[in-house]
Amino acid sequence: MTQILQTELSFVPWADPRTRRLPGVVPVTLDNWLEVDTAFAGQMALRDQLIAEKPQEVLALHDSARPAAEELYQTVLAQLPALGYRLEPDRVLRPDGVWIALEPAQPLATLGRLVQCDLCLMQPDPTGGTTESVLTGGVLCFPSGWRLAQKFMMPMIRIHLPIEKYTPDLAMRVQRLLDGVQVGRGLMRGTASQSDAPLADPRSEGDLVHGTRGSRFIRVERQCLIRLPETRAVVFSIHTQIIEPSALTPEQAAALEEFPIRLAD
Repeated sequence: MTQILQTELSFVPWADPRTRRLPGVVPVTLDNWLEVDTAFAGQMALRDQLIAEKPQEVLALHDSARPAAEELYQTVLAQLPALGYRLEPDRVLRPDGVWIALEPAQPLATLGRLVQCDLCLMQPDPTGGTTESVLTGGVLCFPSGWRLAQKFMMPMIRIHLPIEKYTPDLAMRVQRLLDGVQVGRGLMRGTASQSDAPLADPRSEGDLVHGTRGSRFIRVERQCLIRLPETRAVVFSIHTQIIEPSALTPEQAAALEEFPIRLAD
């Protein structure tokens, strides 16, 4: 499959002293949450294909999370006109000229065909089995080495099980971060890695594929946490951009020399 590439990065985590080191969190609002970037048409075409052909792999929603998914649906729709979308009562025209039917009964599938970022819902465990937030729903088309089905309805520490650095102490800190997200005051962080993996890279736990210092591409994930006001669910969004190093600006390339990024997991 031909790699889908951006011609520039909208977010460069290694170039900002606030985001190049952990926890690397900066504020974000609804007004600057969603993006339309230079690979919009290519990424959205692939999202359309994955949702149509592999819904069982890219979509999941627990019954308890349906109100949150419906609130997220309305929240995202309200942001689209400012990004160049045209909204009609029963359909939306994307910036790439593709009409998408509005299906409120399928909120995550519809959103997955409207925006570039993947969307995951984090909520208190409806079964009461853990005090951690669990992944109650999501549309995940562009995972970087994980599968939605393996993480669905799992708490944060279980979601990050293959990552050795994700200790119980770190899990508690992350939970405090999730608990602290306020309505109207979201949080954003970023990851960057060297990788030759495709944009859609679903791999199972333990199926490790690492990049090398000679990998052709740089993969950046702009990750945001947004609190929904009614259901109080936290939305974890992931906007993935992949570029060749030659597409970096001179300033971005110089910062990368000074602050090298890690290899892909």
